[in-house]
Amino acid sequence: MISAEHIKKAFDDREVLCDISFHIPPGEIFGLLGPSGSGKTTLIKILTGQLPPSDGKSAILSTPSESLTMLQRRSIGIMMDEFGVYERLSCLDNLKVFSKLYGLNRGEILKTLEAVGLPDCARVPAKKLSKGMKSRLRLARTFLTSPKVMFLDEPTSGLDPATMEDIHAMILERKKLGVTIFLTTHNMTEAETLCDRVALLNQGRIIESGTPPEVCRRYNRLKQISIHLTDGRDVSFPALPASALAISDLIAAGIVETIHSSEPNLESVFIELTGNKLNV
Repeated sequence: MISAEHIKKAFDDREVLCDISFHIPPGEIFGLLGPSGSGKTTLIKILTGQLPPSDGKSAILSTPSESLTMLQRRSIGIMMDEFGVYERLSCLDNLKVFSKLYGLNRGEILKTLEAVGLPDCARVPAKKLSKGMKSRLRLARTFLTSPKVMFLDEPTSGLDPATMEDIHAMILERKKLGVTIFLTTHNMTEAETLCDRVALLNQGRIIESGTPPEVCRRYNRLKQISIHLTDGRDVSFPALPASALAISDLIAAGIVETIHSSEPNLESVFIELTGNKLNV
């Protein structure tokens, strides 16, 4: 559904993307993970035909990005930061602007507002919405044409946990409908929750990729099993067959409160590979 082959992009003498390649099959959530300024938004603009690459090629729905027709673009939803929200227009009128481009009726707009939890805000000006509600409105615009492919550029940045969870649920519901989703984020927990596969982007290069569990297992240096006991003690054992009896004895004694393996999370992997934390 989405492909990139050796994409490069430079602005004057500053290289932003270097030799980016991947293929995303139908129905997958693919996460491009990296800090702000790492080239994530630039790549979305190239993939969707808004910006030409300096080198390489990309395609959506088997069509080169620069050759997408209006009908094909109707099958692509894009959510990018403040893009697509007119502050002085109501939620309803915001969506009317875009629905007219595709010949959609008012009923479709109202159904979309319902789907993102904004049925009572149809007449409310966008400038009066909270940050979370504006994110829902941008998501509504993305859903408006029932796209086959969606690009979500940091869709939950700066949101509270409850709103973030609601938006995650909406994204996963679209996946159930067979939508292919390209997600960018610097939130590694979000990526582990949503993504089938991820690629870690740093200084314009993909430095690691795979499913979240695969990536984490590759960097499991400790290979330890950590156990928290009911008396407050923490004990660790090497993840080897020889540890099985000792762990079994603790469980049989009824003094085990929690057991955890030692795999790192995606953020730990990123820090190990780059030496940098994921700053917002």
